[in-house]
Amino acid sequence: MRALIQRVSEASVTVEGELLGEIGPGLLILVCAMQGDGEDQASALAARIAKLRIFKDEAGKMNRSVRDTGGAALVVSQFTLAADTSRGNRPGFSAAAPPADGERLYRHFAAEIAACGIPTATGRFGADMKVRLLNDGPVTIWMES
Repeated sequence: MRALIQRVSEASVTVEGELLGEIGPGLLILVCAMQGDGEDQASALAARIAKLRIFKDEAGKMNRSVRDTGGAALVVSQFTLAADTSRGNRPGFSAAAPPADGERLYRHFAAEIAACGIPTATGRFGADMKVRLLNDGPVTIWMES
């Protein structure tokens, strides 16, 4: 699985004007299941992200996790993280998991983040979503399982 993690002051996701999820301080996690991924990869990535120390401590150093700060997570599916741009001008997405697997793993990943004690909001798999965020830092991290 691939994830792009952004430390945010706030974030929200809407579909056709309907607010699906919003958070205050925490993490916006854009996630993509790849060919061959399973629940083990989703669980491992969620556990790593839950422990990722990218929030400032009292000394101003990035030494606290989203759990440590009481922050939340907004988890949004984004198959375009599987883009292959090595040839031509049009990205290919064949490395992404098939839609049924992608949706199952996206839901599993979000549930695993929540199981880590992090309040979790989500988007809608496969929908044309509008994501708003106020990046804090900015801090943006790329992770793969």
